[in-house]
Amino acid sequence: MNIIIFGPPGAGKGTQSKFIVDKYKLYQLSTGDLLRNEIKNKTSLGLKISSIMNKGELVSDQIVSDLIEKTISDKNFENKIIFDGYPRNLAQAKNLDSLLEKYNQKIDVVLKLSVSLETVLKRILERQTIEKRADDNKETAIKRYKTYEISSELVLNYYSRSNLVKVVNGEAGISEINIEISGLIDGIKG
Repeated sequence: MNIIIFGPPGAGKGTQSKFIVDKYKLYQLSTGDLLRNEIKNKTSLGLKISSIMNKGELVSDQIVSDLIEKTISDKNFENKIIFDGYPRNLAQAKNLDSLLEKYNQKIDVVLKLSVSLETVLKRILERQTIEKRADDNKETAIKRYKTYEISSELVLNYYSRSNLVKVVNGEAGISEINIEISGLIDGIKG
C-alpha cells in the first residue's frame, strides 16, 4: 500500500505518519530526509545538493525525482511507502504516478488532514515552546499555511479525479485521528 499524506505545517502529518509507519510497517518517504541523507553521506549528489542549498536555492524537481525513484525502485519498499511532503505541485504528482507505474505500483489513498488556520497556529506555538524550532512563529505559520492551501489545491484535485482523496478531521485529538486513519486504511486493504 502506498499512501500520500497532506496537510499544512502543524496539521500533524509527522505524528500521523509515524503512527501509520509503525502500525502498517510502511516506509516514510520525506524528501527533506532524502536530501539530508545524501548530504550526510557525502555522496556526489549530496555535495551538489549542499552547494545548491547553501546558495539559498531550491533543489530541482529532477534531483528530488531521482531520489524518490531510488526509493520506489527498491524492492524492500515496494508498495510500502507513505509520502510525506511530496508531491507539492501538479508536475510532481504526475511524475510520481509515472515513477510508480514504471515499477508496477500505484497510490492507494491520499489522506488530507483538514485543519483550520487557528488550530495550526495554536499547535505551532505550542510546539515552538517545546521544540524551540526557529520556523515556528506566527508570521511564518500563516505564510506557510496560505502557501500550502494554494499549492495543494491542484494536487488534491488531481487525485480527487481518481477518487483517492480521503479527508480526515485534523481538528480532533491525536488518538481520534489515529482511529479515523486506521478505519480508512483498513477499509481500503479490506
